[in-house]
Amino acid sequence: MFIGEYQNSIDEKGRIIVPTKLREELGYRFVMTKGLDRCITVYPMKEWEKLQEKLSTLPVSSKEARAFIRFLTGGAAECEMDKQGRVVVPPHLRTYAVLEKDAVTVGATTRVEVWSRAMWETYADTDMNDEAMAEKMVEYNI
Repeated sequence: MFIGEYQNSIDEKGRIIVPTKLREELGYRFVMTKGLDRCITVYPMKEWEKLQEKLSTLPVSSKEARAFIRFLTGGAAECEMDKQGRVVVPPHLRTYAVLEKDAVTVGATTRVEVWSRAMWETYADTDMNDEAMAEKMVEYNI
């Protein structure tokens, strides 16, 4: 399970260092794609394969299903971590997530999210208030 919040940065070659605590479970080969809320979502290969299986069951006759499949798979890139724990974030994903220099890597149970620090701070300030979270915990039976 991926947990935690880690501050990091993108270097001049478009690389980010994967936090040490996330490396083993993520593995050296994984998939990066567009995430919701303008972040990048990183899936270990086994989780990506599970997601692909679910996507393959969606009806191609549904416009919304086709759009969702395109969103997730169209921007996806198979990536590899180097021996120093760095990975090149594809340019199209850096643009999508507005990643320029400062980043935040967040563990999100079965996946990892990479955010621009500014986008994460805006999200955390506006979308993560205690009362709304408490209501969702009740709604989700947590």
